Amino acid sequence: MAYETDRPDTGGWAPPELIEIPPVFVWPPRPAALLKYVFGWNGYLFPYNALYAVLGVLVWWYLIPDLAETKTLRIDWIAQLFLENLVIIVVWTSIWHLRLYVQRAQDTDYKYNRRWPKSSELFLFGSQLYDNVFLTLVSAVPIWTAYLVLTLWAMANGWIPYLDAREHPIYLGLFVLLLPLYREVHFYAIHRLVHWPFLYRWIHSVHHKNSNPTPWSGLAMHPVEHILFFSSILLNWIIPSNPYMVVLHLLRMGLTPAPDHSGFGKVVIVNGKAQVDAATYAHYLHHRFFEVNYSDGAVPIDLLFGTFHDGSQKAHNAMNERFKKKNARANSAPAA
Repeated sequence: MAYETDRPDTGGWAPPELIEIPPVFVWPPRPAALLKYVFGWNGYLFPYNALYAVLGVLVWWYLIPDLAETKTLRIDWIAQLFLENLVIIVVWTSIWHLRLYVQRAQDTDYKYNRRWPKSSELFLFGSQLYDNVFLTLVSAVPIWTAYLVLTLWAMANGWIPYLDAREHPIYLGLFVLLLPLYREVHFYAIHRLVHWPFLYRWIHSVHHKNSNPTPWSGLAMHPVEHILFFSSILLNWIIPSNPYMVVLHLLRMGLTPAPDHSGFGKVVIVNGKAQVDAATYAHYLHHRFFEVNYSDGAVPIDLLFGTFHDGSQKAHNAMNERFKKKNARANSAPAA
């Protein structure tokens, strides 16, 4: 890992190592580093992607109606899916919030911003927590459910391609393995879109009020942004798919934002020693500086488009120079 002693002040704890491009995308290949990244703890698969895959199996097996039932739109199974998603997101996000922000079990250890969130008129109801919970439950969960309902309904009626996973286990395995990479590219694309000044002002600024994010900030977005965010599932309208792949895709999108907006780089589990990585430093830097790290770094797309910030002073200086040039162009533009 790369280290640097000259680091910009980002408000609190910062990981000692700089953000690096995963060994999936380096040349020459580094097979030992790649295996460690893919299969090691706090790597690509473990704990989160493996956990989401297992949860997806449980939700699909026990909570999702058979395709024969979803062939007709009916209020009973639609309401069932909405309530299931509501319970899942409340339980999952509350686990993170209660431990880190109610119990404050590790105080500010590994907290990217040493300050705790405060009440502000910027937020609905004057409270960041109430604002975030409201937007998550009233907008995110219904839109997540709508995509799930429409996808299962279309699949049941043969309008989108269906795949029997039992007959194609390798295909299913590749989907589970590559889904996070696809999600990264999709997220970068819609994230850059909503940073376009007009859309930022009216849509994405709702999310960026959370400059000091908490787990409930992850899905605290404008409804239009929720539509764009969950539109990642449209991949399953194009490629052969099945209900498990649909559930996993949407479940991962619904659950990932909580840990990635927890505000903590690591969560201490046992006696201050056992730790689980939580929010990526890359995304925290995005919330702090706005126009860097539009993705979380699993795919080096920010590096490709010149918006990568690895946490170093050099990257910080490059970001500031980019801001100066952007402001200079804006100030020199003729008035309308």
